[in-house]
Amino acid sequence: MNLLDRYEEVVGRPEIDRLRRLGERLAGKRIVHVNSTRQGGGVAEILGWMIPLMVELGIDARWEVIQGNSDFYRVTKSFHNGLQGLPINLRPADYQLHVDVNEANARHLNLEADVAFIHDPQPIFLPRFTPAGKVGRWIWRCHIDASRPNRGVWKHLSGGIKDYAATVFSMPSFTRPLDRPMFLIPPSIDPLADKNRFLDDSERVQILEKLHVDPDRPMLLQVSRFDRFKDPLGVIEAYRLVKTAHPELQLVLVGGPADDDPEGAEVLKDVMDRAGDDADLHVLLLPPDSHREINALQRSAVIVLQKSLKEGFGLTVTEALWKGKPVIGGATGGIALQVHDYQTGFLVYSPAGAAYRIRYLLRYSDKRQRMGATGHEFVRENFLLTRHLRDYFSMLMWLDHPGTDALAA
Repeated sequence: MNLLDRYEEVVGRPEIDRLRRLGERLAGKRIVHVNSTRQGGGVAEILGWMIPLMVELGIDARWEVIQGNSDFYRVTKSFHNGLQGLPINLRPADYQLHVDVNEANARHLNLEADVAFIHDPQPIFLPRFTPAGKVGRWIWRCHIDASRPNRGVWKHLSGGIKDYAATVFSMPSFTRPLDRPMFLIPPSIDPLADKNRFLDDSERVQILEKLHVDPDRPMLLQVSRFDRFKDPLGVIEAYRLVKTAHPELQLVLVGGPADDDPEGAEVLKDVMDRAGDDADLHVLLLPPDSHREINALQRSAVIVLQKSLKEGFGLTVTEALWKGKPVIGGATGGIALQVHDYQTGFLVYSPAGAAYRIRYLLRYSDKRQRMGATGHEFVRENFLLTRHLRDYFSMLMWLDHPGTDALAA
């Protein structure tokens, strides 16, 4: 059985047949994806899943990674924060460093392609320094909420966007007015990946015991990089507001390093200081390939949190919903596209609000189960890799033949 046929059991034959027809019409097209890291974060995970499927469908697809020094990643982390509206302090030399690193990378990356997908701000200026004709069409894929960006950051990045044939955002509220075609394509998860595949109970328990997490006690869980926008300190506060009435409760905060995020160590230190000597509060720093461990933790949690203050989309929400878990999430960004009050979980605005909803879900197990089942089906219909790939293929066909219905293939 080839890779694509395995997805038929999850999404059904009609979806697979539609993908095959689109693939036939795009067969042989050379597509390169460029981002800033191969490990850590949702973009890297999606590309790792998506490119093998593209290849199986007859696309000549590959993945390139832009390289920079620590100052480059400090600057681009500030871009990420600035796009989400956080005050930042960058000098003209910082903006120039971003451009210079793009110029250097354009000389050594293998960018020859019919289509180049450029992901997020880090490689956005590659078109400026790539010889004309080497890439047939450039597409900028923004995974960040850019609805209210810092003016200086947006002015800088918009100077690069003018070189693109189209842009892609995750949802309408993330977009900016741009004078080129814009597409709305949410991210996705791979249901067959180690992080999301079914785990039998013995394997799940074995993994938890290895991580020194009690498999027999109720667990709250948040999985995210250690980033202030993910509000791990707010999660700890919510847990402690509930802990007095539920002494059996444990909290697990899971994060890991990302090559393009220099602020993680500082946030992790703050989390460890706040955790103190609480034996029921587990802070796990796992390597990027800990997919089975994340899977086991998500399947073991009674409630999953993603109490972000800003969030591009929140694939950890998708992962938890897929595993039948209700999610309590910050009322922001792509979380609001996935978490619907009393249907798949709850949206909250504060640690106290999160604690209130935790108490509710701990009390009503039947409602947890109903929300979990609803969330699983919601992800199946909207946020799986096959839909994501179909959207990309449909977009490419529309750009080749504007005004046509690509799905009529």
